[in-house]
Amino acid sequence: MESIPLHNACDPAFARQVEQESGQSLAACYQCGNCTAGCPAGFVYDMQANQIIRGVQLGLKERVLSSQSLWYCLSCSTCSQRCPNNIAVAEVMESLRHMARREGHISAAPINAFWLSFLATVRRFGRSYELGVMALYKLRSGRLFGDLDIAYPALSRGKLGFLPHVVEGHGEVGRIFERYKARCDKEGVKP
Repeated sequence: MESIPLHNACDPAFARQVEQESGQSLAACYQCGNCTAGCPAGFVYDMQANQIIRGVQLGLKERVLSSQSLWYCLSCSTCSQRCPNNIAVAEVMESLRHMARREGHISAAPINAFWLSFLATVRRFGRSYELGVMALYKLRSGRLFGDLDIAYPALSRGKLGFLPHVVEGHGEVGRIFERYKARCDKEGVKP
């Protein structure tokens, strides 16, 4: 097991910031490991869910925000359901992802490219447009020819529509994104 150098690494304000943004009291975590034991994505994590929480408690901001686990989290809330102290661990992970994005700690760029592509289609059409998501993802990630072997089967089976389904009131969804961006601009953070 790797040791964590605590000198010159702790940021005591980090735990308070995470608690404020997530709305969770992390002092209640006593490291039982239930969140980690139930995590379906834990096998790809570089830091398990309980280690992320412990890192926040210790103020290890750089280490936590640089963790790839934040990007591999499925947001399924299994961890939250299993916590005996009712800590919404998934909320903490989501808050940490936002903090990492704001501070430029994107350690899994393809996942972030997919996320941004997905949100762009929701902003425009009011819901996900799968073919548009994939096209934007390919452009953002630079993986233009990856996964071409599955494109034809998906298209031939009607799994990817050529035209987007525009939701009634999609303009309202777009305005939500605009208000969020205006709030980020006002607070001086990257959306």
